Amino acid sequence: MAEHGVDVSWTRGDQTFTDNRYSRRHQWHFDGGVDVTASASPHVVPLPYSCEKAVDPEEAFVASLSSCHMLWFLSIAAQQGFTVDHYHDQARGIMGRDESGRIAMTEVTLRPRVTFCGERQPTAAEHEHMHERAHDACFIASSVRTRICCEPVMA
Repeated sequence: MAEHGVDVSWTRGDQTFTDNRYSRRHQWHFDGGVDVTASASPHVVPLPYSCEKAVDPEEAFVASLSSCHMLWFLSIAAQQGFTVDHYHDQARGIMGRDESGRIAMTEVTLRPRVTFCGERQPTAAEHEHMHERAHDACFIASSVRTRICCEPVMA
């Protein structure tokens, strides 16, 4: 098994903190050297205590599901002999109450638009089946309770 990690850090600075009026802006540092500014979502923590230009955990959750699905889809398409020219997903996640009444990401919808090139083009059924296989193979999708939908569009 492989271990995957990220360093997450936040510093108070000169903020009082105990009045709950502190910045939620923080840093994610990935082992490949990428640093990402993160924050609580402005939908959860009002401005100026959140940072609307930063990535929030909810967006990162949706992005990781979308990215995992895409990477599996590309691999499956290549194995099937189809050439993908472009892949674009407008993934969206919904926050709501789960079955126990807790706030959770209750649904993520993937909307991949895939453009194939070359003489060998998948049928609509083959295209759909590749997305089903990608969903089944995705480690992230297998790790969550959230309902994950996929609405692929063949370009």
